[in-house]
Amino acid sequence: MIPLLCALITAAALLYVFSVPGQLTAGPEKTRAAFLRERREAVYENLRDLNFEFKAGKLPETDYLAMKNSLEEEAAAILAEISRLESAARLAPVFRGKK
Repeated sequence: MIPLLCALITAAALLYVFSVPGQLTAGPEKTRAAFLRERREAVYENLRDLNFEFKAGKLPETDYLAMKNSLEEEAAAILAEISRLESAARLAPVFRGKK
Protein backbone atom coordinates (compact mmCIF):
# COMPACT_ATOMS: atom_id res chain seq x y z
CA MET A 1 0.00 0.00 0.00
CA ILE A 2 2.78 2.45 0.93
CA PRO A 3 4.76 1.82 -2.31
CA LEU A 4 1.61 2.47 -4.34
CA LEU A 5 0.97 5.71 -2.45
CA CYS A 6 4.60 6.80 -2.99
CA ALA A 7 4.34 6.02 -6.70
CA LEU A 8 1.13 8.05 -7.01
CA ILE A 9 2.63 11.01 -5.17
CA THR A 10 5.77 10.82 -7.34
CA ALA A 11 3.70 10.61 -10.53
CA ALA A 12 1.56 13.57 -9.43
CA ALA A 13 4.64 15.63 -8.59
CA LEU A 14 6.28 14.84 -11.94
CA LEU A 15 3.09 15.64 -13.81
CA TYR A 16 2.78 18.95 -11.98
CA VAL A 17 6.40 19.93 -12.59
CA PHE A 18 6.66 18.92 -16.24
CA SER A 19 3.18 19.72 -17.54
CA VAL A 20 2.90 22.66 -19.94
CA PRO A 21 -0.01 25.03 -19.51
CA GLY A 22 -2.54 25.16 -22.32
CA GLN A 23 -1.64 28.65 -23.44
CA LEU A 24 1.80 30.21 -23.23
CA THR A 25 2.37 33.87 -23.91
CA ALA A 26 5.67 35.51 -24.59
CA GLY A 27 6.64 38.54 -22.57
CA PRO A 28 7.38 41.87 -24.16
CA GLU A 29 10.34 41.87 -26.51
CA LYS A 30 13.36 43.64 -25.08
CA THR A 31 15.57 45.84 -27.15
CA ARG A 32 19.32 45.88 -26.76
CA ALA A 33 19.12 49.38 -25.24
CA ALA A 34 16.55 48.26 -22.64
CA PHE A 35 18.75 45.29 -21.71
CA LEU A 36 21.78 47.58 -21.36
CA ARG A 37 19.86 50.03 -19.15
CA GLU A 38 18.84 47.17 -16.86
CA ARG A 39 22.42 45.93 -16.78
CA ARG A 40 23.67 49.45 -16.00
CA GLU A 41 21.35 49.65 -12.98
CA ALA A 42 22.54 46.23 -11.78
CA VAL A 43 26.20 47.29 -12.05
CA TYR A 44 25.48 50.53 -10.17
CA GLU A 45 23.75 48.57 -7.44
CA ASN A 46 26.71 46.19 -7.25
CA LEU A 47 29.05 49.16 -6.88
CA ARG A 48 26.92 50.56 -4.03
CA ASP A 49 26.88 47.16 -2.32
CA LEU A 50 30.62 46.75 -2.79
CA ASN A 51 31.26 50.18 -1.26
CA PHE A 52 29.03 49.33 1.70
CA GLU A 53 30.76 45.98 2.26
CA PHE A 54 34.17 47.67 2.17
CA LYS A 55 33.14 50.41 4.60
CA ALA A 56 31.69 47.73 6.90
CA GLY A 57 35.11 46.07 6.98
CA LYS A 58 34.04 42.87 5.24
CA LEU A 59 36.51 43.20 2.34
CA PRO A 60 40.25 43.79 2.27
CA GLU A 61 41.32 46.86 0.30
CA THR A 62 43.04 44.87 -2.45
CA ASP A 63 39.88 42.86 -3.18
CA TYR A 64 37.77 46.00 -2.99
CA LEU A 65 39.93 47.86 -5.49
CA ALA A 66 40.05 44.93 -7.90
CA MET A 67 36.30 44.41 -7.87
CA LYS A 68 35.62 48.15 -8.01
CA ASN A 69 37.86 48.56 -11.06
CA SER A 70 36.19 45.61 -12.77
CA LEU A 71 32.69 46.98 -12.13
CA GLU A 72 33.70 50.48 -13.24
CA GLU A 73 35.14 49.11 -16.49
CA GLU A 74 31.94 47.17 -17.09
CA ALA A 75 29.84 50.27 -16.38
CA ALA A 76 31.95 52.34 -18.78
CA ALA A 77 31.54 49.75 -21.54
CA ILE A 78 27.78 49.63 -20.97
CA LEU A 79 27.49 53.42 -21.01
CA ALA A 80 29.53 53.62 -24.22
CA GLU A 81 27.30 51.08 -25.94
CA ILE A 82 24.12 52.83 -24.75
CA SER A 83 25.49 56.10 -26.08
CA ARG A 84 26.38 54.48 -29.41
CA LEU A 85 22.91 52.94 -29.76
CA GLU A 86 21.15 56.20 -28.88
CA SER A 87 23.24 58.24 -31.30
CA ALA A 88 22.58 55.69 -34.04
CA ALA A 89 18.85 55.88 -33.30
CA ARG A 90 18.95 59.69 -33.51
CA LEU A 91 20.84 59.63 -36.82
CA ALA A 92 18.74 56.90 -38.44
CA PRO A 93 15.77 59.18 -39.37
CA VAL A 94 18.18 61.75 -40.84
CA PHE A 95 19.71 59.20 -43.19
CA ARG A 96 16.32 57.75 -44.19
CA GLY A 97 15.07 61.18 -45.21
CA LYS A 98 18.03 61.85 -47.56
CA LYS A 99 17.27 59.15 -50.14
